[in-house]
Amino acid sequence: MPQNLGTPTSQNKPNPNEKLVKIFDSEDETEALVVKGLLDSSGIDSDLASGELLQDAFPGMGGMIILVREEDAARARSIIEEYRQSNAASDDGDESDDATEELPAKP
Repeated sequence: MPQNLGTPTSQNKPNPNEKLVKIFDSEDETEALVVKGLLDSSGIDSDLASGELLQDAFPGMGGMIILVREEDAARARSIIEEYRQSNAASDDGDESDDATEELPAKP
């Protein structure tokens, strides 16, 4: 079912009357959806929106942004950073394995 990014899509959205903080932005919608899922699974309510729809609040923004309650911002940023570090570590391991496999055998 397609999501309408301009209206609430779940009950896990912060109340728009609360102080919301932008904690993530990306030109890649898929990446933004992964990060939103990561926050949701960690119990942090978040709102995924098109940056183009929020030009008044965040001028110059395009792509997708994720907003969370101000009190959840530090924890959300920490979760995202931990995820990035774990992905970078696993990507580095994969690349080194590939490089080793491509080396020709010595005679």
